[in-house]
Amino acid sequence: MEGPAPSTPTFTGRFLPRLYSAQTKVRQGGKAGPTPRRRHGNARTLPAPDCNSRRPPRLPVGKMAARRRKRGARDSEPEIPSPPGYSAIPIKFSEKQQASHYLYVREHKVREGTKSSWPQKRTLFVLNVPPYCTEECLSRLFSPCGAVQSVELQEKPDLGDSPKEPKSKFFDPTPVPGFQVAYVVFQKPGGVSAAIVLKGPLVVSTESHPVKSGIHKWISNYVDSVPDPETLRIEVDTFMEAYDKRIAEEEAKAKEEEGVPDEEGWVKVTRRGRRPVLPRTEAASLRVLEKERRKRARKELLNFYAWQHRETKMEHLAQLRKKFEEDKQKIELMRAQRKFRPY
Repeated sequence: MEGPAPSTPTFTGRFLPRLYSAQTKVRQGGKAGPTPRRRHGNARTLPAPDCNSRRPPRLPVGKMAARRRKRGARDSEPEIPSPPGYSAIPIKFSEKQQASHYLYVREHKVREGTKSSWPQKRTLFVLNVPPYCTEECLSRLFSPCGAVQSVELQEKPDLGDSPKEPKSKFFDPTPVPGFQVAYVVFQKPGGVSAAIVLKGPLVVSTESHPVKSGIHKWISNYVDSVPDPETLRIEVDTFMEAYDKRIAEEEAKAKEEEGVPDEEGWVKVTRRGRRPVLPRTEAASLRVLEKERRKRARKELLNFYAWQHRETKMEHLAQLRKKFEEDKQKIELMRAQRKFRPY
């Protein structure tokens, strides 16, 4: 097999770009050097890429700068960590505050077959609600998403199957201030979807709607803790009327079911005919405790060990000596009283 002629050199790989540039310059009648580039606006016109070159083709300067700006803007966006299935909404207490607090929201859903006291597809469940954020604040923050029907704060999530009872501000214990959960009910289902994609930061305390803090909040809480006598009387009367009505309904129902067998033939027996038991007084409770103490004392093992015998004898002797001294004093007193006193 014959090879190439000796006068014809072979160029491969990295030597091809240099050879192409040198031949172009020599043909133009000049010295071999780099290929000139023509400018069109902000972009540069590059020579055709070489298939044998290892470097990828370079982009124009304008496109590279635009790509860098886009990458920098994407990298500068902070990623807000949130639990799975929740959306994070940043809020601030005031405009001066730099750091943001995050509310985690999602649509309120329950399992199939479970009853819920909150309307489906119109209720927004909110986590991580700070203590300074009240029901009025939440209603105002979510009002741009749609008309808010009601807002309720709770210490922990509602189970859904437990019946709800109306709360009383006089008799219910005051909750410990801390982070809570909230249920925001909108009038239309579109409010929930708008609240999930809501962007922040939202401001809680503004000039038009200031939120009390510090000593002003303490004073307000103290004033609210003093009940109004008339309002308290009305609430007590309402509660007692509802209680009496419920007791009367239960007694009427029990009277109807008395002596009537159920589906399996069982008859319910009640204690209606027995004498009502009187409540114990303090004196009666003391008598019962004393009786129990004597009963326990009788069950104890007395004079079972040798040291118990010794202690019992010593206590008996001490009691006899004490009684002897007391009797001596009584006799001396009686002798002194028998003396004759004419005057």
